[in-house]
Amino acid sequence: MTDDGEFVRLTDPYRAELLVHCYRMLGSLDEAEDLVQEVYLRAWRSFDRFEGRASLRTWLHRIATNVCLTGLGARGRRPLPSGLGAPGSDPDLPPGPARPEIGWLQPLPGGWADAAHGGDPAAVVASRAGVRLALIAALQHLPARQRAVLILRDVLGWRAAEVAETLGTSTVAVKSMLQRAREQLERLAPQEDAVAEPGDPDVRALLDRYAAAFENADAAALAELLTRDATLEMPPYAAWFAGRGHVARFAAAHIFSGPGDMRLFPVSANGQPAFAAYRRDPDGVHRAHCVQVLAVSAGGVAGITAFLDPDLFPRFGLPSVPPFPVPAAAPVPSGSAAVCTR
Repeated sequence: MTDDGEFVRLTDPYRAELLVHCYRMLGSLDEAEDLVQEVYLRAWRSFDRFEGRASLRTWLHRIATNVCLTGLGARGRRPLPSGLGAPGSDPDLPPGPARPEIGWLQPLPGGWADAAHGGDPAAVVASRAGVRLALIAALQHLPARQRAVLILRDVLGWRAAEVAETLGTSTVAVKSMLQRAREQLERLAPQEDAVAEPGDPDVRALLDRYAAAFENADAAALAELLTRDATLEMPPYAAWFAGRGHVARFAAAHIFSGPGDMRLFPVSANGQPAFAAYRRDPDGVHRAHCVQVLAVSAGGVAGITAFLDPDLFPRFGLPSVPPFPVPAAAPVPSGSAAVCTR
């Protein structure tokens, strides 16, 4: 019979990294948490039969991978708007209705990734490439087993034989799936050396200017920070925009409504700089609004993915009202809406 106390003591240290592993597979915080519970239930039921031929960490990841593969078989991929169609051509028009019925990709709070590596700064930095939003979005385009192979081989560094045993297949099949997965990712994911590190002083200065542009509702200032081919995505809206001019025009027409309307609080997500944005409601109170995950390159802000879901804020350890003083401001007129409203 399994000793519950011993089981918890030995397996609990791996919970955080199993959550991140399931997130990579699923693209969903909610589903990752649910499936990790299933992983621990299965592990507890079979713990008496664990023989130690592989490490406990490897054994748990094998269970998690197969639980995720079962879960993926019951649903479709979780996209970002750019994975559904071409960018919008007229940023002056509203983006159309929100599409909450689509199971959108969700961002990974920085705290999840930090916990997965025990808070070790060197390990956290080394792991960023494995959780970049562009990579997680690209993984969604892969068949489930190819996705598992690529994560186990290229992110976790498993040997082909270990992956084959986990998936119940041959090393030849693993190598073939890995080659196809890498070719697909090469077409979809950006080159790693194009991504600027969030701790770089120049990047921090850029982010300060970005926050100021939003808080001052200054579309021209925002445009100065964007790369020529910058993108803007806003799930649950399916519309998205590409190009500095289109992004800035959309912001001016549908996001910015006045200085002080938005307050940004710096966070991290998917190993990238991010902001939790609080929008001022008609009663003058700023409330949780969206989480913006930024792709920053040497040339500026190359991508903005604004997840318009206030329910994400507790995941980032943030309250529904700003955790900082907000200057008093007149209430927003009831008609001054922007696209980024609930």
